[in-house]
Amino acid sequence: MKIKYGFLLIACLLLGSALTAFGQKKAKLGKVCGDPTAACKSRENFQSFDLPFDTGKNFVIYESEKFYGIVLQSVKLNDWGDCENPSFDEGDRMPIQELFPHNKVFALNCVETGTNYYTGVAEQTAFIGVYAGKTLTEANKFLKTVQATGQFPGVKVRRMSIGVNGT
Repeated sequence: MKIKYGFLLIACLLLGSALTAFGQKKAKLGKVCGDPTAACKSRENFQSFDLPFDTGKNFVIYESEKFYGIVLQSVKLNDWGDCENPSFDEGDRMPIQELFPHNKVFALNCVETGTNYYTGVAEQTAFIGVYAGKTLTEANKFLKTVQATGQFPGVKVRRMSIGVNGT
């Protein structure tokens, strides 16, 4: 009889744990604003060189949906970068943005509280990238557009996401 109650107790604990796990809400990921000419709810929360995404109302740490990007230029850093003396400034980014008016060109020069960070690129790397699309098909099509400029040899599509840590 004790064994029967022991099994029943274990079964109830396992069932309760499973139901608790399924009942938890998954964190909602923010929609990436890849077209700089389109409306974007949270654009005002980002610098001009950032790839903006919807962060919701009250965020401290937030992540975007996965997307595809293309790193156009990059440089390896000895540390996490210098926000006051960026490797790539607006003078580097803006002419590239003019080449791709409907695909946001973004840059990462340093990592500090409140700045975007990107997955899909090596740590301690400053770069200029361009939003290539939500799907791999869109990204591969856009890759051909980038390659056709002849200005960015050896580029490839990367699966990426954006995060911001405002703490």
